[in-house]
This record gives sequence, C-alpha cells and structure tokens, in this order.
Amino acid sequence: MDRAIDERCIGAASDERGNHMPDARVRRGGVIDLSLAGPGNFVAKRGFVMELLWFFVEACFINNKLIPVSFVRVALLRAFGARIGRNCRMPHPIRVKAPWNLEVGDNCWFGVNAWIYNQADIRIGSNVCISQGTFLTTGSHDAAGNMDLQVAPIVIEDGVWITSKCVVQMGVTIGRSALVTPLSVVHRSLEAEGVYGGNPVRFLRKRFPA
Repeated sequence: MDRAIDERCIGAASDERGNHMPDARVRRGGVIDLSLAGPGNFVAKRGFVMELLWFFVEACFINNKLIPVSFVRVALLRAFGARIGRNCRMPHPIRVKAPWNLEVGDNCWFGVNAWIYNQADIRIGSNVCISQGTFLTTGSHDAAGNMDLQVAPIVIEDGVWITSKCVVQMGVTIGRSALVTPLSVVHRSLEAEGVYGGNPVRFLRKRFPA
C-alpha cells in the first residue's frame, strides 16, 4: 500500500539545529534517488490495520459497479469516519483513499469513477457535482528536493460543478458556484461564480448572466 511505502522512506538530512540540508546522495547525475524520499508533511490519522480494512471495503463495495445504489456507499463511508450530509448520490463506483479525511455537504452528486485521493482533508460543500472521472488529489512530491510527500487540503464550496475528467490539485479552493469545464487541470484557487477551463486552468466567463 502507498502508506507502507511512504513510511519506510527516510527524510532529508538536517543539521544540528534541524534545518534542511541538501544531501549529495539525493541526486546522482541529475536523477533523484527515490530510496531517500520520505513522508514529508504527511501524518496518518489511522493505523495500518484500519487502512488495510478500508482497502478491502473500498474494493468490494465503494468501487464496485455491481452495487448501483447510493445508500451502501454512503453508509460505509460514514462508518469509516466520513462526514456526509443528506441526499447525496453515489450510485456509481468511486474511489476514496481515506474516508476519515472527507467531509461532504447535502445534495451532492458523484459521477462514475470519481477519484478522491485525500491524504489530507477534502471538504466539499452542499449542492456540488463531481462528474465522471474527476480526480481530486491532496498530495504531490518535492520535485526539486528528494521527492518527499507533500500534502495540502482541498476545499470545494457550495454549488460548484466540476465536470468530467478534471484534475484538482492540492491546496486549491474552488469558490462558490464555480464551474470547471471537462479535461481541465485546476492548479490554483478559483473565484466564485466563474467558468474555468484548460490546462492550466484559466478564467473563461461568468457562470450566471448579470
């Protein structure tokens, strides 16, 4: 599992005051030695046994297209610590890495194969639509250092529509009632009530007529 790999890695070198020091072993001929990568600022909120149990529950029920009903997914996510509001629709297979890091408001829709990769918190407001194949990720790596894991939360405010096959990156806030067009990469926070699209994402127009 990903966490097992993350936790076995060692961190970067530091001096006696705890300051980060570049390690000459990290890069050999311009290539980062991935064996030196560490967990960075990631802190696990559950133990390995709970993570392993969730791995099997997700595979058997949450990401299973033979279960075409929402209440099973919602009930199991809540049982593992997710905070999910009323009338949320999850009739299709989805993926959730850490339900204990997930908060969802009322009346939200999740399309088939939505992927919530939440090593850190993801907070989704009410009346939000996450369409087919969208990937929300709170993690990345220190690309200029030794590839330590870095995490930051995602906030999606009320009324947002993230359309199909978008990517929302760590540390992003998407403002109230914003709309993200298909195949977009959201690498920065977005203002309320705008329509955004592209890779990297850019403002296109206002969502609602004046």
